[in-house]
Amino acid sequence: MVNKFMRIGYGWDSHEFKRGVALKIGGVAIPHSSGLAGHSDGDVLLHALTDALLGAVAAGDIGTFFPPNDARWKGADSVMFVQEAMRQIRQQGYAVSNVDSTLIMAKPKIIPHAASIRARVAELVGVQVDAVGVKAKTPEGMGTDNAAIAHVVVLLTKKTGRASKLKAAVEQVPQTVVDTVVDQVLEGAEPVGAPEKKRISSRTKK
Repeated sequence: MVNKFMRIGYGWDSHEFKRGVALKIGGVAIPHSSGLAGHSDGDVLLHALTDALLGAVAAGDIGTFFPPNDARWKGADSVMFVQEAMRQIRQQGYAVSNVDSTLIMAKPKIIPHAASIRARVAELVGVQVDAVGVKAKTPEGMGTDNAAIAHVVVLLTKKTGRASKLKAAVEQVPQTVVDTVVDQVLEGAEPVGAPEKKRISSRTKK
């Protein structure tokens, strides 16, 4: 039986280093001679995080929403991938409880940047910094010195209450409908679907 109140997600990703590319890990720019090659910005940690979030609610994987052969995502900021994954888990009524991650690479050293990475990831998934773990390992004996590897585990918990249900419902409304209603309200018109106002009879009662 599926636990409706708690979900665990796991994500893994890897990218090779490439000169002439800016290095971003966990949404943080890190000074280095090489960046990570990829169709998007190559942020290995955010890619693994996205898969972990989507996998926790069985919504597919990062390629389901952002195919690597789609030109729209060429050089894209991986933050938008995490944002879409968060939208998917909120629609199903879940919130992130905590995140744990392990980064494996020969260089650069991650520990000097760990605090910034934790803060950025915490901001993206809506938790406190102390709910995000970032660990660093070197690939001794793995033969992957020219690559960065990320493992991420997330714990989701079910949100309860009318407010969370309302928020999830609102997020499912197409943006075009929202825009139309807002425009009508600003123009002083009756919103779509609003009940007609009762007309007051001018005849006096006898």
